[in-house]
Amino acid sequence: MLVKWIRCSVVDRHGFERGQRKWAGLLGEPGFRGQSGGWSRTRPDVAHVFAFWENRVFYDSFMARGHDRLAAGQSGMFRDMQVTLFERRFDVKTGFEPHFAEADVVRVAHSRVHEERAEHFVLMQQQVWNPAMAGSPGMLRGVFGEAPGNEFLALSLWKSSAERGKYRAAGAERLAARAGTETDVIALTGDVVELEPSWTV
Repeated sequence: MLVKWIRCSVVDRHGFERGQRKWAGLLGEPGFRGQSGGWSRTRPDVAHVFAFWENRVFYDSFMARGHDRLAAGQSGMFRDMQVTLFERRFDVKTGFEPHFAEADVVRVAHSRVHEERAEHFVLMQQQVWNPAMAGSPGMLRGVFGEAPGNEFLALSLWKSSAERGKYRAAGAERLAARAGTETDVIALTGDVVELEPSWTV
C-alpha cells in the first residue's frame, strides 16, 4: 500500500475546507483505499491530508488523469505544500485499514535516518515503539512506511487526544533511549492532527 502525506500552510481556511470536500470525487477511482486529514493542533493554519492507494501504478494513473481536476478547487488556498509518498513496511497494532470513523486524532512522526542506521531504526520500530503504542488505551491502529532517502513515517490513529496524551506521558524518553533513537535519527518531526470528518473519503 502507498501512503501519501500532504501538509501545507492554509491562507483561506474556509475556501480550503470547501475544496477539500470535493475530494469525495476519489470514490470509485481504481486502487483508491481512503483519505482523511485535518488541522494541526500546534499550528492552526497547517493542514495535513493522508491518502492511501493500493500501489504506485494505480496512484500514477490517477495523477495523470483525474488529479488536476479535483485539485483545482483549492487553487490559491494554501502555500508551502510538501508531499511525500511512503511504501507501507508493516502495520502498528492490528491489520491497518484506512478507516477513520472512530478516530479523533492522528499522530504523525516523520524521521530522516542515517543510512547505515536505517535497518536498526526499522527493527526498533518493530520491537520497541510498536508494542508500546499497541498497548496504549485509545490507540486504534497505525502504519509504518518508508520513502526513498531513508525517510520513515509512523502514522497512528487514536480515539482521542487525551488518550494519546497518556501514551506520551508514559515514557517516550525512556522508549527513545531503549531504541537508540538519537543515534539513528538525523531529524525527527511530528504533529498531532485533529481529524475533520468532512474530509474523509
